[in-house]
Amino acid sequence: MTVTEQTNDAGQERTGLIEASILPTLLWQRPIGLIGYAWIWVGIAVIIATYSLGAAGVEGGVPLAMVIGVIMLANIAIGAFMVLTADIGTEHGLPFAVYLRAPFGIHGTHLPSISRGTIAAMWFGIQTYLGALALNGIGAFFLGYDNWIVWYAVFGIIQVANTAMGIKSVERLASCAAPAIIAISIWMYFTLEDVAQTNGLNIWTFQGAGEMTLLVLFIANMGFWSTLATDIPNLTRFVKTKPGAKGFLSRNRNIFLAQLVALPVTQAFMAGLGGVSFIATGNWNPIDVIQGEGQGLSLVVLLALVVLAQWSTNNSANLIPSALTFINLAPRVINYEIGVALAGIVGTLCFPWEILDNLFAFLGYYGAFLSAIGGIMVADYYILRKRRINVPDLYRTDGQFRYWGGFNPAGLLAWIIAGCVAAWYSQFAFIIGFPLGLLLYLMLMKLLVLPGNPQAEIESNFSDAFLATSEGVSWVYLGGGAFRRMTRDDA
Repeated sequence: MTVTEQTNDAGQERTGLIEASILPTLLWQRPIGLIGYAWIWVGIAVIIATYSLGAAGVEGGVPLAMVIGVIMLANIAIGAFMVLTADIGTEHGLPFAVYLRAPFGIHGTHLPSISRGTIAAMWFGIQTYLGALALNGIGAFFLGYDNWIVWYAVFGIIQVANTAMGIKSVERLASCAAPAIIAISIWMYFTLEDVAQTNGLNIWTFQGAGEMTLLVLFIANMGFWSTLATDIPNLTRFVKTKPGAKGFLSRNRNIFLAQLVALPVTQAFMAGLGGVSFIATGNWNPIDVIQGEGQGLSLVVLLALVVLAQWSTNNSANLIPSALTFINLAPRVINYEIGVALAGIVGTLCFPWEILDNLFAFLGYYGAFLSAIGGIMVADYYILRKRRINVPDLYRTDGQFRYWGGFNPAGLLAWIIAGCVAAWYSQFAFIIGFPLGLLLYLMLMKLLVLPGNPQAEIESNFSDAFLATSEGVSWVYLGGGAFRRMTRDDA
């Protein structure tokens, strides 16, 4: 089943704002349950780049136990933020880029959403590159063929094809990959601890020579997931949600295990392994460690599991979010399958090996602008509109989200100003960009935009007619630009 088949039935109708895969998902077409969603997040969190965060902390002079603890707390914090933005998907079934039409305008959405989509594509390239290195080790063992560039292209094509098959395919891969990833991680820990002991090192008392502060490590790890923290509705719109669940906890109950347990625990453990790897071998990259410590068939199996780890992350965390932003850019010509292919092409051409060499700078700068988007989303959804959204107008060229020529100056100015200030202080990006974006957006909307651009959900005194899941209904597209809130029986 493809993503298109799980959304509203728009037939073949496509306009400048409508394509089947970016219409709201219906309550009875959300296939992912509590455990399935948690497995997806185990798979997402186990990415090789995570190891470098832990290694950087240890190298920077932070004890291993403290590295693990700080990263755990950072991911609980970002996980809590994800739960907030997740409600856009569970309540209304909206993808990230479409929702951004509310705070940025029907055309203004493209600036922040494409910036996020491009970063997601770049992460796809990073993960594909690391997976290709592991595939090259397997190829060298079986075939005597050593050319990572070929594997880079092949691995990228396979992942694009798998993701194009839809969200259920992504969930099935994650449910297979997550246990395998846990197994390889346990093997790595005991192997690396033995190596450290052989070298006369105690991993828990090792002290690096650097001077990294705990705050820098904390914020870098928040920035690591600022991408998915903003566009988490792309995933949560497919999570099973009880119709009529009015309470926030009830409506998002299938989200909490993934964001507040699976993500922080897995991320902290993986980053800790990176720290152990650095202590034991001087190298954070587990592919190099596995090739140095593994032998024969066991080496091949371990490298295969590394490939699986990258694959499971790329599907849900990178290709789907990137594809949806490209679809939102040109729905008339880009469908889901084409969007996935475009994301794959952009990602493989981004020279990911260069990004990996400057990972902390990369995290800081993109985290600055994405944290500002997050602040704007929370301000718009919770404070300004109180979770009510005039969803039909998100898909209309002449509706309330047209603002001035399709652009909302409040959203754009708040994003640019807050993003630039946060980027200037990139080491503290998230804790600057988020609150500054939130405050600037609210101020500019109330002073500049709302007086001349009334918003129906606000003018209605926040009528429940602008809710969906809480009222036990879905936003159903009827064709010809018309929407109606309907139950499954009505549809």
